Amino acid sequence: MSGISNRSAAFLAEMGITPLWSARGSEPAPEAVMEAPAVVAAPAPVPAPAAYSQPMPSPAPAPGSKIDSAWGESPPPPPPTEEEIARMDWRALNAAIGACARCGCKDGRKAVLGNGARAAVWMVAAGATTAADEQERQPLAGDPGKLLANMLAAVQLSRDENVYVTNLVKCRPATATGGDRAPTADETLACRPFLERELALCGAGTVLTMGQIAANALLGKPLQEPLAGARGSVHQLNGVPLVATLHPGELLRRGADKALAWADLCLAKSANVRTD
Repeated sequence: MSGISNRSAAFLAEMGITPLWSARGSEPAPEAVMEAPAVVAAPAPVPAPAAYSQPMPSPAPAPGSKIDSAWGESPPPPPPTEEEIARMDWRALNAAIGACARCGCKDGRKAVLGNGARAAVWMVAAGATTAADEQERQPLAGDPGKLLANMLAAVQLSRDENVYVTNLVKCRPATATGGDRAPTADETLACRPFLERELALCGAGTVLTMGQIAANALLGKPLQEPLAGARGSVHQLNGVPLVATLHPGELLRRGADKALAWADLCLAKSANVRTD
């Protein structure tokens, strides 16, 4: 548009009729000059969150605690010493037996605790925990246990009233295929302090061992030595008379040997230093 006066251009601009063109060389009216819109800066990009795969910091250990750096857990406590076992009460002793790894025999197996009278006239000690013991959670379980009850009744004793029954080796010694096996000398030595503490706590006046393993281990003999060398005599275990007899499992297989076991029971009865 050309030939428009400044006054006309001002009116048109006021009415919003733009843009206006003017002849070359002419200057636009000051009122018709439009400012360009301000450019709004784009917001700064928000940083992406840290990847969730990054390891979280571990909590600080408690003062004085020992942490296994590989797993972030405290290592298991060391097995109790013989001196520590000798000072334990029943509760501490059973807890120590349940958690023990003195001979490294655990492999997921559960220790079988002794049971019976805690104020005992006799302690009956078998050699090692069996699969039947492990299943019933008591020493000398199953048919051998039933025969033991009959043997004790013949001399007016019982597991419920005045006899404490235990195994020397608390965890079942197992073969590679899971069957029962005879314990090693190291296993009997590792468990012996537990049995000696059981004897002291129950106060029995006689120890009756059942089978070759228990007798030889407690008398310091080779485990393979025949039981005949220990039978027929009164021995001592920490000042308490000890009499050796056959295991009830053997008597179930060889019924004729029950006469030998009866003679051993009579010997133990006469040697007992506690009758109450």
